[in-house]
Amino acid sequence: MVDGHWLGGGVMWLFWIVLIVVVLWAVKSAASNENQSTNKQKSAQDILKERYARGEIDEDEFERRKRELKK
Repeated sequence: MVDGHWLGGGVMWLFWIVLIVVVLWAVKSAASNENQSTNKQKSAQDILKERYARGEIDEDEFERRKRELKK
């Protein structure tokens, strides 16, 4: 009754599951690296604007640093 095909079929399912997991991991990793490289390309003025928008620095500090960057 059992002709030995179950083991082959089970291994094939395992292969496809592992393959899908590896592909998903690779896509997620590539997307993560893309986001990191985008952050590295920000100018000092962009970073200053973000810090001001988040409330990390006040208006006086923002203006002072902006003048320093324009020198």
